[in-house]
Amino acid sequence: MGIWDLFALLGGLAFFLYGMNVMSETLEKMAGSKLKTILASLTSNKFKGFLLGLMVTAIIQSSSATTVMVVGFVNSGIMTLGQSVGVILGANLGTAVTSWLLSLTGLEGESFIIQIFKPTNFTPVLAFVAIIIIMFTKKDRHKDIAVILIGFAVLMFGMEGMSSAVQPLTESEGFKKVLVLFSNPVMGVVVGTVFTAIVQSSSASVGILQALTLTGSVTYKTAIPIVMGQNIGTCVSAMISSIGASKNAKRAAVIHLSFNLISAVVWCTVYSIANMLIGFSFVNEAASPLGIAVIHTVFKILALLLIVPFTKYLEKLACKIVKDSPEDIERDEEFSTLDDRILLTPSVAVEQCRILTVKMADITKNAINMAVSLANNYDDALAKEIHGAEKKVDEYEDRLGSYLVKVSEKTLNSDDSQSVSMLLHCIGDFERISDHARNIAEVSKELDEKNIIFSDKAKAEISVICNAVTDVLDLTIKAFANGDLNAAHRVEPLEEVIDKLNAKIRNRHINRLQSGDCTIQLGFVLADLLTNLERVSDHCSNIAGCIIDMAHGNLNLHESLRETRLEDTEYKTLYSEYVDKYRIPSWSK
Repeated sequence: MGIWDLFALLGGLAFFLYGMNVMSETLEKMAGSKLKTILASLTSNKFKGFLLGLMVTAIIQSSSATTVMVVGFVNSGIMTLGQSVGVILGANLGTAVTSWLLSLTGLEGESFIIQIFKPTNFTPVLAFVAIIIIMFTKKDRHKDIAVILIGFAVLMFGMEGMSSAVQPLTESEGFKKVLVLFSNPVMGVVVGTVFTAIVQSSSASVGILQALTLTGSVTYKTAIPIVMGQNIGTCVSAMISSIGASKNAKRAAVIHLSFNLISAVVWCTVYSIANMLIGFSFVNEAASPLGIAVIHTVFKILALLLIVPFTKYLEKLACKIVKDSPEDIERDEEFSTLDDRILLTPSVAVEQCRILTVKMADITKNAINMAVSLANNYDDALAKEIHGAEKKVDEYEDRLGSYLVKVSEKTLNSDDSQSVSMLLHCIGDFERISDHARNIAEVSKELDEKNIIFSDKAKAEISVICNAVTDVLDLTIKAFANGDLNAAHRVEPLEEVIDKLNAKIRNRHINRLQSGDCTIQLGFVLADLLTNLERVSDHCSNIAGCIIDMAHGNLNLHESLRETRLEDTEYKTLYSEYVDKYRIPSWSK
């Protein structure tokens, strides 16, 4: 095999991998939202999960993409670890579809039917049709279909390119000697694993092996261990995607790896012993693309038959490999009230969610109070505490959100249904408030690092708006925790006062900037601080609005009150009260 043949092989491989990538990404783009909706609605029925995993992988032609998606769902709490097992098993079988499509390159014969199905004959037509569609259609869906056709044509073109490039290897004694090494089961599994891990696609790896079989030098004795190894290598994508994810997401990736590793080791051992005792006659025959597709599919079916009875043990193994730390155990105890068994009594489940949301609100309140205190006196330890609180609030949102979705699927009375809706809205607002606490801490850190000091006038103005923001948050949490409508109605006028304070402080800063009493750099920092403070009050307004709407059974009541607030006597009275209370000193003009 000369240098030009090597270049041709690399070019064919490039086209092959690019075509497969284009096909997979476009198919996932077209069906992605629907597939995610289907996967996210899984029940504990593993067989249903298996069928869905099979279907999804057959559609997007990538078990790696499916398992990465599953890891993401488990990480977000949309899917449990138990539900992920069935989908992962289905995904492993679904990827066999690609090998059957690629086996078309090995068709031989002169009949019209065979000639139609040969890729060299129909892929140019597909590519031409696809280009016509892209040039003359404006609909995105039609263009996506055309891109898929082009991707398939490029893939098959790459496959043919590789097949042609490796033809000189049929007479290479060195190549045959290397293949003899791979016929060692252990070496074959290792090679299949490593190569598939590099290209991160078992479908691509199998396709390359199918191309090599066209040389006539690859025997089934060499191919079988490599195919088994390819199924281990495909786990790399899921393992990489689980980095930095939750413990259960890591366990889902470990289940995927364990399934393929155990099945490869067991069946490779069985195959090797059986071949030694019986001596399979076919193993010394030259493999074909169709034969590789058959081996690939049979191995996957045997792997399923081996593992399916032990899926519970697979979960336990993953939990032993990825152990909970003391902090994780403590966290699980914190959320132990979100027990699926309580879902049998939805009203109790809703109340447990409300209690935890109040705790979430208190953590958010403490984070804001700490953040506000940093504006004039930065403390790194306190800043780290704020970041820790923000992460904790994020976890509250994830846990509560996932559990509330389960609650919403139960038969609820109208009050519980409204409560679930309100809680889903409010946990999002509390989480965003904690984000603003973190942002304020970062602004304060910037002030400290750059040694920027606000003027006395600016400090006085910031103090006023900070007091207003902490007070509006106090009112909001009081309204939420106690169902206090009076407190809820006081939030909106105070929020409007905060909006006016924000605008007034910005204008006064511009005046100081024009008179040379302030710098542009300090102005940018001040703007960031004011933006975060003002948005905290916006989220408080959203929460108070949900409470008012729920109390009156009118989802649009709060918006209606906003529109008519200028005619509302009580609103104007409260607004005037807050204007007097949070007045910026006149000397700071």
